[in-house]
Amino acid sequence: MHHARRRRTLAAALLTATAVLVGGCAGDDGAKGKGAREPALGPVAANPAGSALSLPLDAYTDSDAEARRMEAVQNRLIALCMARYGFAYEPPASRADTGGGAEQGRHGALFGVADPAQAAARGYADASGAGDSAKPAPPQLTESATAVLFGTRQGETTPSGPDPRTQEEAERTDSGIEAGGQRVPAGGCLREGYRKLYAPTKDSVDLLFSFGLASEAHTRSQKDSRVVAVLKDWSACMEEAGYDGVGTPYEVVEKLGLEADKAGPKAVAVAGEDVACKREVNLVGVWAAVETAYQQGLVEENAETLALYRKQRDARFKLAASLA
Repeated sequence: MHHARRRRTLAAALLTATAVLVGGCAGDDGAKGKGAREPALGPVAANPAGSALSLPLDAYTDSDAEARRMEAVQNRLIALCMARYGFAYEPPASRADTGGGAEQGRHGALFGVADPAQAAARGYADASGAGDSAKPAPPQLTESATAVLFGTRQGETTPSGPDPRTQEEAERTDSGIEAGGQRVPAGGCLREGYRKLYAPTKDSVDLLFSFGLASEAHTRSQKDSRVVAVLKDWSACMEEAGYDGVGTPYEVVEKLGLEADKAGPKAVAVAGEDVACKREVNLVGVWAAVETAYQQGLVEENAETLALYRKQRDARFKLAASLA
């Protein structure tokens, strides 16, 4: 659709990126000006691959492979807890084990579909395979084993007792439930496995702390004048291609009615134009540079907590090695 329309050259995209970079620096120098709150930008790459992007908070979050490793460690801790009560525990298969969860890089879909090959092959279908495989069946357990796993009393479906935040606190907490003459941990073995891995002591940094910062940076970036401008250009390009009323890449599927068949011919056609427009205005390059700037600011503001988080993350990897 509208394939003959004029596209900007890569050189033009680089000029646009340079202008954005200079604009960011100007906002920083004029500290009392209108753009004082918008950070200066570092290099603005020309149409970088989303799957290859690296952002400052990546140093404080797990990759897909690391997350799967931590999932296995947590399941091992749960199994060890269950064994104390005489129960064998086989965790449900992860999506990786059932064929889903292919590694795409951390930020492959951060700004919507941006890879021409993916757009041509799958449209807006999730490249990770989420939803493509059957949900793993939960383990079959006796009533007694279920009570130990979940920390529930007979007839309950969810724990009603205390839920300590840390393992230190849990070891001083009486759940009020026993099995085989032993006290069941508050929240059952599921919660114990989590606490031993992610919250062993009172100074444990919340697992979601770094993700919260990344979410905050992304929210700020969406309001940044440089992202607003590039989104306006992208939206105008999409309108020129015949797709009106789409303000951001996150609205495309819903506003153009593609939910029912995200990999169908229409979705593939729209995705192709979407990616072409992103490349025309260098949306990924500009937005990634802006997001990097906001993340870097948050890293500096939260340096002490993030240093503790990284130390505790390293301790989790050591625990993983000891349980291998």
